[in-house]
Amino acid sequence: MLSGRGIRAQSLLSRALFPFFAGLFGRVSSILPFKAAPIMTDKTAPQVREGQATITFPSAEEVFYNPVQEYNRDLSVAVIRLYVKQLLAKDPTKAGKVNVMEALSASGLRSIRYAKEIPGLDKIVANDISKKAVETIRRNIINNGVEELVQPSHNDASMAMYLKRKPEDRFQIIDLDPYGSPTPFLDAAVQSTVDGGLLCVTCTDMAVLCGNATETCYTKYGAISLKAKSCHEIALRIVIACVESHANRYGRYIEPILSLSIDFYCRIFFRINTSQAMCKRTTSKLGHLYQCNGCETLSFQPLGQLVPNDNNGKNFKYKLVSGPPVNKHCSHCQNTHQVGGPIWIAPIHDQHFVSELLVSLDNHEYQTVERMKGMLTVAAEELPDVPLYYQQDRLCAMVKTGSGKMTVFRSALLNAGYRVSLSHANKMAIKTDAPAEFIWDMMRVWRKSNSQSDLKPGTTAFALMATTPKHEVSFETHTEANPDSRKLQLKRFQVNPERNWGPKSRASAGNFDDSEKRRQNQGKKRKQDPADPVAMELAEPRVDPKQIKTVKDQL
Repeated sequence: MLSGRGIRAQSLLSRALFPFFAGLFGRVSSILPFKAAPIMTDKTAPQVREGQATITFPSAEEVFYNPVQEYNRDLSVAVIRLYVKQLLAKDPTKAGKVNVMEALSASGLRSIRYAKEIPGLDKIVANDISKKAVETIRRNIINNGVEELVQPSHNDASMAMYLKRKPEDRFQIIDLDPYGSPTPFLDAAVQSTVDGGLLCVTCTDMAVLCGNATETCYTKYGAISLKAKSCHEIALRIVIACVESHANRYGRYIEPILSLSIDFYCRIFFRINTSQAMCKRTTSKLGHLYQCNGCETLSFQPLGQLVPNDNNGKNFKYKLVSGPPVNKHCSHCQNTHQVGGPIWIAPIHDQHFVSELLVSLDNHEYQTVERMKGMLTVAAEELPDVPLYYQQDRLCAMVKTGSGKMTVFRSALLNAGYRVSLSHANKMAIKTDAPAEFIWDMMRVWRKSNSQSDLKPGTTAFALMATTPKHEVSFETHTEANPDSRKLQLKRFQVNPERNWGPKSRASAGNFDDSEKRRQNQGKKRKQDPADPVAMELAEPRVDPKQIKTVKDQL
């Protein structure tokens, strides 16, 4: 039996070694087997209600729900509802044959909402690779009373779709809403959708698509992304080109009916069809993007072109194009160019479908309906044949002058006979078919009438202002300068819904708490520098060998 002195010495040893073993356990706990906590009863389990669905989670630690994504789900319900309505009106024999695959279902919330809010569906497969997630899906299906419509599936997402590649087994609608990039699932999805079917795709890796990691973007999507003010629309067009590439390998092609950049992700809806002849037209729908490193002027180089082969315009020749569309140095500021793409340069919306979708919103209740109306109205106003846009305040910054009202610059473009629209992806966007020569003449005239400050030689602004304007520019207010979406003050852009909103952490199969692991990784790179005093504070506590020796001597 230890004496009082021995007990005190043992206590000192425990306190000295505790940080060491705590840090060691924290490092290896992620690979140690752990027993999952028992599933809580329905009375104590956390619940989420969205739309007409109520979702129950096993425990508070396993709630994978992002309220910001409610807009995504509301929009998906509205689009699929209209698509099914149009499908059954066009082909009544489809009644009872409209099946849906949600390949990455997680809690089953989306599938259950589809079952309860979209009439005309025959079967919905809610698939997930996690066995625990499938148990949650099964429980939520029963709790919501949709057992006849929703079928849980435990399988790899791609394999679940590959098993349905036969024409008679394909899905009418496939929904891909992954954590990150959807590219691992696209090959299976384009093969498992019926002709005329609907493919719904979400991408949450916007940092990659918007130019922060160009090499990663190429490995995932087969295109080079650029850091540009129109990067969010570039992201949409990269994803569309990627899906088209996957479809073309099997003699299929896509028609984007609605493409939206929303908050931290993009959501795109495609029709999938089969036609070798239409696949040949893909090169005329894709192009490389040239952006000046100085004034950021945009130019496009299509990969191919269609040339009519007869008078009726039904037959075409497929030809290569001459290029590039720019000189070695920019004709406006003498800087070099960056090259990105290939991206989709054809329309990204079906304007008729978007208009009908707007009308359909009045007949149904959605929590985010006001924002849906605002964003869809802007999408309907966008020029369909003009890829990308300029940002008004950035144009003014290029010539070192203050920015005026948006209607002033829109009036100048309209008065010159050009078309102009907003963009749903950027509230300061100027999407126009005016050539870059006129845009910079407009900015030269604007600066001369609003700023008299001197410009430093050798700068981009100095080079731009050195050229004399060749076009007549009138800033007189045009009757169409203020579009309907601005006149009606529709809610077009997201107000921060909560603190630290954005993409949540990846869902886990169990209720393992990784907060300790994240704490240890905080400042991981700085910890490697022993000369950095801040790094030493961030480093894990170390046991002093002298302290251990002293305790041993006491024992």
